[in-house]
Amino acid sequence: MTGTLKEQLESIAPALREMRIRKEERVKQFRSVQGQIQKISAEIAGQSEYNDSSSNILVNGNDLSQKKLDEYQNELQRLQNEKIERLQKVANYISMIRSLAAMLGTDSSLIITKVHPSLNELSGLSKNISDSILEKLGSTVQSLEADKKTRLEKLHQLGKALTNLWNLMDTPQKGRVRFSNVTALISLSSEDIFTPGSLTMDIIHQGETEVRRLDQLKASKMKELFLRKQIDLEEICKRSHMELPSRLEMENIMKLMNSGEIDHADLLTSMDKQISQAQEDASSRKAIMEKVEKWILACDEERWLEEYSMDNNRYSVSRGAHKNLRRAERARVMVNKIPALVDMLIAKTKSWEKERKKPFLYDEVPLLAMLEEYNLLRKERDEEKQRQREKKKAQNQAPVGQENLFVLRPSTSSKRLSDRSLNGGFNNVTPVNRKSSLGIQQLGSTPINIPHPSISLLKEAKKEHHTKILSRSRFAFHPGDDSASVVSAFSGPFSP
Repeated sequence: MTGTLKEQLESIAPALREMRIRKEERVKQFRSVQGQIQKISAEIAGQSEYNDSSSNILVNGNDLSQKKLDEYQNELQRLQNEKIERLQKVANYISMIRSLAAMLGTDSSLIITKVHPSLNELSGLSKNISDSILEKLGSTVQSLEADKKTRLEKLHQLGKALTNLWNLMDTPQKGRVRFSNVTALISLSSEDIFTPGSLTMDIIHQGETEVRRLDQLKASKMKELFLRKQIDLEEICKRSHMELPSRLEMENIMKLMNSGEIDHADLLTSMDKQISQAQEDASSRKAIMEKVEKWILACDEERWLEEYSMDNNRYSVSRGAHKNLRRAERARVMVNKIPALVDMLIAKTKSWEKERKKPFLYDEVPLLAMLEEYNLLRKERDEEKQRQREKKKAQNQAPVGQENLFVLRPSTSSKRLSDRSLNGGFNNVTPVNRKSSLGIQQLGSTPINIPHPSISLLKEAKKEHHTKILSRSRFAFHPGDDSASVVSAFSGPFSP
């Protein structure tokens, strides 16, 4: 600092100008950085009316250091990173909204514009990335996800209903292709579905319409299907001589079906279980039923043999007599096997009843009671035959004793005895002998009135005793019962 004052001023003027220029540039940097900070902060805060004019930015001229500038630049970098993250979140939300809207068949632009107009790319506005906008976008996505799950559950129900109705009515594959897009969703979860238009309301309305149509068609065919299954069940029961379902109960179920108070699918499923249980019971009864058929056949042959034995002309020479003789021989063999067969049946029946814990019924009559009744009647019949034989034997002995006394009585004249001998013996005795023998034959041909243990008679005798058991059958129906109790009772285990 030498020379005059003017010279000194001229020497420092360039440095002063340089310092002023550097100051202006630093102020510009501060203003730029602070302006960007305020703008980004306003965007994050959702202040769309922010005025980014540089005149509104106040720079502290007392601190224009590089350190302070670096602090502002770091703050700007943080805000820029936050803005990028928020823009990425907004983009993700918008992408999810568009994808969900495409699946649901709705207009995504309307949904996005409803959240905020700036989010629509056609608006030309800066996107609002405030916390409130992010929250609205998140809630919109959740609402669309919930709507997606609701529609998918509805389509699951429709798909299962369609499949059940198709299987129930044997719908051909050609008639199922139209709704394959509905049935294909049955096994898929909400996270597995991305196809646009797969969950639209049009598809749901079409599925509901088809289900209603098939329900109406099913109602018209349900009676036929139910009657067919009922006939199948009755055939199984008749073949195995098991208890038949109550006719009154079936008629009341048909009335409930016509009124729509019973679920047809559940009722048919119950009928299938009844048929399956009846088949199982018939299989368990097969061995016993074969023995019962043999026993019934043997009883028929026994009854025929008794009638045949009472025929006085059975040994006469006539057409077909030799066939009856051969049948009589076979019948005697079968009749001799009846006691052992009955004992075997009783043992098998007791074992079956012990295993199943219920009585073995044959045409609604306990088989064990029939067998025991048969043994009792057979024993009484045998005892009655024995008494008849003893009575017949006693009646035969009396005429023979009188004949011997008449023949052996001594004669008073030997000449009369010799004359009788020359004339052919005891001619006067012959009429007595013929009369006696004729009386024996007539006694032997008299039929013995003994009740035969017929199967039909046994069944009729026991059926009335078994009425109380049948009245407590699982098929009992009361007019006051509701449809749920009817289905529950009808779907119980089959017990012949």
